[in-house]
Amino acid sequence: MVRKAQTAEAGRTPQAPGASDAAQGMSVKARTQSQLVRSRFFRHRGALAGMFLLTFVVLLAVTSIGAGPIPGWWDKGPVRTSDIVNGGRPTLGLWPTFLGGGGLHLGEHPFGQDNIGRDYFAVTMRGTQVSLVIAVIVGVVATAIGTVVGAVAGYFRGKTEAVLMRVTDLMITIPTLLFAAMVAVMWGNKGIVMLGLVLGLVTWTQTARLVRGEVLALREKEFVEAARSVGTSAKRIIFKHLLPNVVGIIIVSVTLAIAAAVLLESALSFLGLGVQPPDTSLGKIINEYRSAMMTRPWLFYWPGAFIISIALSVNFIGDGLRDAFDPRQNRVRN
Repeated sequence: MVRKAQTAEAGRTPQAPGASDAAQGMSVKARTQSQLVRSRFFRHRGALAGMFLLTFVVLLAVTSIGAGPIPGWWDKGPVRTSDIVNGGRPTLGLWPTFLGGGGLHLGEHPFGQDNIGRDYFAVTMRGTQVSLVIAVIVGVVATAIGTVVGAVAGYFRGKTEAVLMRVTDLMITIPTLLFAAMVAVMWGNKGIVMLGLVLGLVTWTQTARLVRGEVLALREKEFVEAARSVGTSAKRIIFKHLLPNVVGIIIVSVTLAIAAAVLLESALSFLGLGVQPPDTSLGKIINEYRSAMMTRPWLFYWPGAFIISIALSVNFIGDGLRDAFDPRQNRVRN
């Protein structure tokens, strides 16, 4: 038995000290890029909190009053009026019982009623829906334009880059709110989709500069030179080789553009230059009831709270995506 044990021991392959640790390290490094990005993102507490908050706001806005032909669970609509009860004050109760409250209850009008008796919860949900739709359209359009402009300028250089970047610099020098107001006056009264498209045309400059910087660093890499050497067209190199390598920048730009679009649309609607009647948005709601700020402050609290919630949550998600896609970030461990 002793001889068999010695023989088995002798037949084993000797391992260097720390070999098991190295093997474990190799298994960790074998994870794909998408797995690393996902791991970094879900370790970012702010991004998770923002994702949960944004999901809650979207689900609440869509399911409460419904969207299009889909009905909601709330029995009141944003245009239906009724008698004003108790001065239109909110009936939402949030105080727990042990603090002298009645616990959580919605009541007849949880957000109160406006000046003409509409349920303010339904009005706020409709405004949230419109603001979200415009913000998403602006984010997609601005990112698409900025990505194409930045990629073309960074790849071709020379006169092409000079012309495109001078146009970009010119648009940057014009105050965004002023330029957006001018565009909204001309085309903003044709619906929320058109308003989102025209706002996207004035908010793409930051994305263009970011993408251009990344493409400038990538265009001299070996895989781009190899593609050129076999006669690959410039269009295919840009869209098949360069842009997939800057997808992290593009995704982050989308989130940041959406957050900025929420505030920009709210500012324009507050000035009366954004969403036009009969539709509404969060900024337009605040503008309609600004004269009641001192007497009925809840008419400002609720739409303002939703504007802040959407902007902060999207910003936190963008911050988490930036840290996840950028391996130089050290705040989130792999």
